[in-house]
Amino acid sequence: MPSRRTVLRGTLASLLVPDVATTATASPASSPSRILIDVGGRFPKHALTGTFALLSVQDDTLLIHNPARADQEFLPASTFKVPNSLIALEAGAVADENVVLKWDAKKHSVGPQSSWKDQSLRTALPASAVWFYQEMARRVGETTMKEWLDRIGYGNRSTAGGLDQFWLSGGLRITPRQQMEFVRRVYADELPFSERTRGIVKDILVLETTADYVLRGKTGVARPDGQPGVGWFVGWIERGSRAWIFVSNIAMDANTDLALRKSVALEILADLGLLGG
Repeated sequence: MPSRRTVLRGTLASLLVPDVATTATASPASSPSRILIDVGGRFPKHALTGTFALLSVQDDTLLIHNPARADQEFLPASTFKVPNSLIALEAGAVADENVVLKWDAKKHSVGPQSSWKDQSLRTALPASAVWFYQEMARRVGETTMKEWLDRIGYGNRSTAGGLDQFWLSGGLRITPRQQMEFVRRVYADELPFSERTRGIVKDILVLETTADYVLRGKTGVARPDGQPGVGWFVGWIERGSRAWIFVSNIAMDANTDLALRKSVALEILADLGLLGG
């Protein structure tokens, strides 16, 4: 009899979860018993409010927790580094992923302190170097940035609040569902960027590579004054010829552990058998 993990991995492709549900029940032919798949169970265990969605790309099937929150708009925060990287490369704001920009302590004391050093696209994305991507946006320019947000249909497409602030504390908003569709289009090479640009960004998004899978993703957090905080983890998993897009979005206050943005999603993915051998 196949293990629960093997059965889950093999049957995710055939699961279709109604948007009103947080769980799905599958009865695969290879399993004599019914399997309950709950993608929301990890949230109460961590006393979190949030949403999680998982899309099986090849079958266009969906597992989702808290669909109402999945339709709410939030600041994208550092998840915007993904489109920012694509736009910066395509617009020639930086020649490639290895060009290093010098960190100027007098101008760039923002973001994680660990990122306060010279950076390239290859290092700045995993380091979530805010200052680097603010410089990328300035180099792209407001007109070109707006044109690209319109072309790719990213969220509400707003650059209000300043060219180097609009995704951090300004007017840009995106729903978790929209994030999922954007990430799916990145994976599927459906965005209007060159093959070179798309390849570079996919490469710098890699978080883990094993014999069984490749995990790509980006976290983000926004705690704007006077507004509810939000934590993100978006990306996809490839196992052979199959892929699953995931979006995790949690409410963040001053006391919320920052690591939960990512760890809750990884726990759910492990529960579903998509991580590990």
